[in-house]
Amino acid sequence: MLKSHFQKNKIEVGCDEAGRGCLAGPVVAAAVILPKDFKHPLLNDSKQVSEKKRVQLRSVIEEHAIAYAIGIVSHLEIDELNILNASFLAMHRALDKINTKFDSILVDGNRFKQYYKTQHHCIIKGDAKYLNIAAASILAKTHRDAIMLKLDQDFPQYYWKKNKGYPTKKHRDAIREIGTNVNHRMSFKLLPDQLKLDI
Repeated sequence: MLKSHFQKNKIEVGCDEAGRGCLAGPVVAAAVILPKDFKHPLLNDSKQVSEKKRVQLRSVIEEHAIAYAIGIVSHLEIDELNILNASFLAMHRALDKINTKFDSILVDGNRFKQYYKTQHHCIIKGDAKYLNIAAASILAKTHRDAIMLKLDQDFPQYYWKKNKGYPTKKHRDAIREIGTNVNHRMSFKLLPDQLKLDI
């Protein structure tokens, strides 16, 4: 059972991102403040929820959240900053858009860059422990997936409709056969090292 809060009597915002391990497209973060009494039987870490249910949950979260926001950092910024700093920036951009005062930030994972003077707590696997982080993971994932579906219309040969930019065999085979495009993260290892034959 996911918890509704980390500290009592604090207004807490949950933060998570999606797309860190992708070879193409942006990294997307979400920040969510939920009502203290919010519950939903399907809400969990986005990786544990089917795509259909994630879409359903997105509507529920956006309808019932006290506040929510999305932060996006482009593939070009990722190449400039590195993916860790880009992930922090995406979360900061989401937090910048939250129009409700909050006391504390709950972040999925073990690292975070200080957001002004606001208290924060890094929680490993937090998206499977706290409702607001789980909600942020759902919003980040669904918003990023929507971006990749749009990009797939222009670049269907990379199968982003299915893989959303992650390094699947089909995605890497497409890179190997036709090369990269303007949406790929050029600072990433897009193809594994080729095996060398001893001759």
